[in-house]
Amino acid sequence: MSDACLPFSIRVEDAALDDLRRRLAATRWPDAIPGAAWELGADVAYVKELCEYWCDTYDWRAAEAELNRWTHFRTAIDGQHIHFLHAPSRHESALPLLISHGWPGSIVEFLDVIEPLRDPEAHGGSARDAFHVVCPSLPGYGFSEPTRTRGWEPGRIADAFAVLMQRLGYTRYGAQGGDWGALVTSELGVRDAAHLAGIHVNMALALPQADQGSLGESEKADLAAMARWQEEEAGYQRIQGTKPQTLGVGLSDSPAGLAAWIVEKFRAWSDCDGHPENAFTRDRLLTNISVYWFTGTITSSTRLYYEVFHSPRMRFFASRVQVPTGVARFPKEVMRFPRAWVEQRYHVTHWSEHRRGGHFAAMEQPRAFVEDVRAFFRSVR
Repeated sequence: MSDACLPFSIRVEDAALDDLRRRLAATRWPDAIPGAAWELGADVAYVKELCEYWCDTYDWRAAEAELNRWTHFRTAIDGQHIHFLHAPSRHESALPLLISHGWPGSIVEFLDVIEPLRDPEAHGGSARDAFHVVCPSLPGYGFSEPTRTRGWEPGRIADAFAVLMQRLGYTRYGAQGGDWGALVTSELGVRDAAHLAGIHVNMALALPQADQGSLGESEKADLAAMARWQEEEAGYQRIQGTKPQTLGVGLSDSPAGLAAWIVEKFRAWSDCDGHPENAFTRDRLLTNISVYWFTGTITSSTRLYYEVFHSPRMRFFASRVQVPTGVARFPKEVMRFPRAWVEQRYHVTHWSEHRRGGHFAAMEQPRAFVEDVRAFFRSVR
């Protein structure tokens, strides 16, 4: 494998589009209890409507063109092909910024924030806010292709992303992430601290503390909400963390099954008032799902859970992140730890509370996300 960064263009063959439509049209739908809606999992009526739109109306070629307006590359790091989108700013003094997504997301999460980050003057900012944006697909996700070996956990991904930034000639940079991207970014804060100006996360992590007596009422409410989430919403973690290949047989064969598995999470984890299309456009949801489908990476993406569940403790949990850290708190984020707990794990220099938004902050609230990223990195440039 070459360590060169080779230009890459996203192009799905017509045969793959025809196969998708054939599979969607032949879906054997499950029964559903009338009135259950989302209570028992994915709302079958909605998923059927979404898949009919995917089959008959959705335009992948338009989405492909939107993705290809940016420059894409692939490079080999640690035996794995890694894809990344590179959007340099016209301002030479711009700060390089590595943005990492999570599951079940992709680089599609960032399509509405890349341009405001790289060209702030055209989007309510000033030249001092400019970034050279680097947006990789996690190994095993999307256009990075399925992982070929065991052991791709967040620490190893962070090491690979540090190599990527060095390969691009960025000796000082910032990093941002949510979901798995938040853990990868946190790992970078430990493993590549010498090259980081700071990190920004929209899902700050912490270790649970036994003593909760000093917590405020809102913090106790957040912990109670997290406990309910673990009880009712975290079953996917157990199957993906223990038997991802079994799950993958179904999700890799049925686009309707894949859509149900992913869209149910976008609904449950977002600030959407009960309907996913209150937070996301239907086309954007399907573009994200289509990336998983056309690249055949749903199984390798879920294997990340297995690797985390079965790997030794990662450095983030053994070492405090010492680089300046910005935290953006969105009210429907599934992980909302008390600030005091977060500050035990990070050198927090920026903390903001937002009125709307959830787990997919850049996709749900792109303007607030961009403004928060600008505000934090302005303090460390």
